Amino acid sequence: MYENEEFYLEIDGIRIHAKLDFPMEKKDRMPLLVVLHGLTGDMEETHIAAVAETANEEGFASLRVELYGHGKSGGQLKDHTVLIWLAEGMRVIEFASKLPFVTDLYLTGHSQGGLTAVLLGSLERDRIKALIPLSPAVSLVEDAREGRLFEAVFDPDDLPDIIQFEDYELSSEYVRAIRALPVYEAASVYKKPVLIVHGTEDETIPFASAEALQKHYENARLVPVQGDTHCFDRHLDAVVDAVRRFLREQETESLIG
Repeated sequence: MYENEEFYLEIDGIRIHAKLDFPMEKKDRMPLLVVLHGLTGDMEETHIAAVAETANEEGFASLRVELYGHGKSGGQLKDHTVLIWLAEGMRVIEFASKLPFVTDLYLTGHSQGGLTAVLLGSLERDRIKALIPLSPAVSLVEDAREGRLFEAVFDPDDLPDIIQFEDYELSSEYVRAIRALPVYEAASVYKKPVLIVHGTEDETIPFASAEALQKHYENARLVPVQGDTHCFDRHLDAVVDAVRRFLREQETESLIG
């Protein structure tokens, strides 16, 4: 029988930290939820761990990964771009799809991980059964095109080498990459079920961006978490309840189908 495992994936010479957790009542075959953190985040953040644990409670295995420049993985945050995360995400999806116990593959991500999940849904739509973007950072794309990144303001036609926000630094390559991302086009080609969860008082990524994203999906449900923040500091219970219901619905439909 399968056991929980912490390990590293070697992707393009970079060690990517991963944790694979199983439900208490293990089976020979079960669905798997891949869980991605956000910009400046890691796999042990409360909201990330809670979603993975919810999947385990519903009979899913969960695979949390820390992408380039984050947590215990290799690379420096200031050197990463979403394109690097996408390349790593595709390799993670490939790895996960080949695990011998996996029946169906689901993908969730928070903030920049949610943005990455939206794009991966397009690239890996044959492998991913359903998507769960949490506070997806889709507004960063237009912000970067207009010369904004959080509180940093810059000339989009004459980028500085370093973009500073709070205590973090990102390179101009980060901005060049993110402003080229075809987010809505990616959403439009993913026809399978999507659950978007977003706080109505998100101070980082406006709730309106989730409403805009939903319109580009063929089969998406948007759950507003009333009065909550970007990392769901106030009503995490509502988030995990929404994820739980969605996972349960998808697996019930699989059994009926």
